[in-house]
Amino acid sequence: MKKLGVIGGMGSKATAYFYNLIVDYTEASSDQEHIEAIYLNHASMPDRTAAILSGNDQEVRELLIKDAVLLESLGASHIAIPCNTSHYFWREIQDSVNIPVINMIEEVINYVRSRNGGKIDKVGVLATDGTIKTKLYDEECERNSIEVVYPSEGHQKKVMDVIYSGVKSGKGVTGEELKEVVAELKLQGCDVVILGCTELSVLYKDVVDPYVVDALFVLAKKSIELSGKKFRSSR
Repeated sequence: MKKLGVIGGMGSKATAYFYNLIVDYTEASSDQEHIEAIYLNHASMPDRTAAILSGNDQEVRELLIKDAVLLESLGASHIAIPCNTSHYFWREIQDSVNIPVINMIEEVINYVRSRNGGKIDKVGVLATDGTIKTKLYDEECERNSIEVVYPSEGHQKKVMDVIYSGVKSGKGVTGEELKEVVAELKLQGCDVVILGCTELSVLYKDVVDPYVVDALFVLAKKSIELSGKKFRSSR
């Protein structure tokens, strides 16, 4: 049986949510039919956005690579990283191991295109400042001739507050605060709005909208399929 490896803890709540997605959407009728997996909840991993924005990202890079190598040594057949911003280091992580490391950014854009019949011109992205600065979604969208739109400065501050002062801090927060941001991107002509931060994925149930795509849900779908299991259904 194939075994999924997960570099988690970025943050822990998002990793727990990812675990639940894997269980909920794997077609299984008994314990034995679920996916074999190894979860590393690397909660002490330095903040990715802070590291990238400061230019001091060597420690994060080395720790992510070390985790990937460890998962491979423990028998993982493929690796998922439930953190959008960490995909800034994806190429180096992939080059460090001999097993596939799922590129969540690429998978999300592929999913968006297939869901919309391949016809998509513009996407809105809610993400950390780090993900935005590194142009992770911009580069993937450019390869697919898709325009990327981010929230206005005021709304981006709100997104960061929800991520850091809300979900990561453990304080009570709902996705209601994001609805205004999603509405702004809709008005700018976006065909789809992507929840491009796994802390925002945790709030998906509060912002359910035909326009909204949860990046972590897409990662779970790909993880299930690579593990040789059937995906139960779509949302």
